[in-house]
Amino acid sequence: MKTMKHCVFILFLCMGSALLWGAPSAPTPPKRLVYLVSDLRIPFWTIMSRGIEAKAHALGYEIQTYSADNSSKRELEHAASAIRQRVDGIIVSPTNSSACVTILKMAAQAGIPVVISDIGTEGGTYLSYISSNNRDGAYAIGRILASTMAEKGWREGRVGIIAIPQKRVNGQERTAGFMEAMKSYDIKGADIRQQVDFSYRETYEFARELIAKHADLRALWLQGSDRYQAALDAINDANKSTQILLVCFDAEPEFVRLISEGVLVAAAMQQPYLMGETAVETMQRHWRGEVPMREQKLPVLAVSTETIASQLPIIRRNVLGLEASSEDTR
Repeated sequence: MKTMKHCVFILFLCMGSALLWGAPSAPTPPKRLVYLVSDLRIPFWTIMSRGIEAKAHALGYEIQTYSADNSSKRELEHAASAIRQRVDGIIVSPTNSSACVTILKMAAQAGIPVVISDIGTEGGTYLSYISSNNRDGAYAIGRILASTMAEKGWREGRVGIIAIPQKRVNGQERTAGFMEAMKSYDIKGADIRQQVDFSYRETYEFARELIAKHADLRALWLQGSDRYQAALDAINDANKSTQILLVCFDAEPEFVRLISEGVLVAAAMQQPYLMGETAVETMQRHWRGEVPMREQKLPVLAVSTETIASQLPIIRRNVLGLEASSEDTR
């Protein structure tokens, strides 16, 4: 009987303790992130998405990635879907800077914080804009090209540009930096063509038009990277592989070999994997109650035949996302 009374006493004691201290709290659900990206068919964005996803998973966040396939309409649909889900944060690499304004307005009305990772915006409220130093990177690659042309005695030659859309802030910065470098060597530009669908055919036709129109064309500058083969094919088909140089912005895995072999003069390489990681880290700082920097510019690597060997480790990790690991090689 005493034993039974003792058990009842302990039971009431435990119940009282539970009332006093409260029941164990439920685990906090993980933060949910959405990445709205312009076009995952372009390797640059694929690499950035891998950086975003890897960092999000490392921090215990849920992450969903939606590609607009270069459609502003689809991009807005994805933004609306993310807002309906009441996600905790949005990272966006918009199709263009004007479309980003609408996304930011929608997110602000829903009280969802936004980090912009590249491209930029023409206005709106956001936590931070993470970009590459496009102007400086373009200037550096322009200097390498101009120096190479000067060494070949081609100062009188012209340079054609196959550009990303100039409605994008990053496109405007690339053109301005590059033309500043050309001006410093007194090298004149030929025409500029703006990509619309980023297809092989489009890039090939633009390159062929520039080659046919300008007999004194000595170089092409492709403001992206994924259609480099189209530009090379147009140059080769015109039988001008020894007369027209090619430089690119961004990078593909093949660029390590192509630059080493001199097929490409150089490339201005952004660091998309690092940009993706930085975007998630910025959102984390906000959730911790910190105030992130409103603008974060990451350096662009100017890579040439002379420098590629020393830059290879950082290229493989931060540019191509090939050797990313928990070890910080930044």
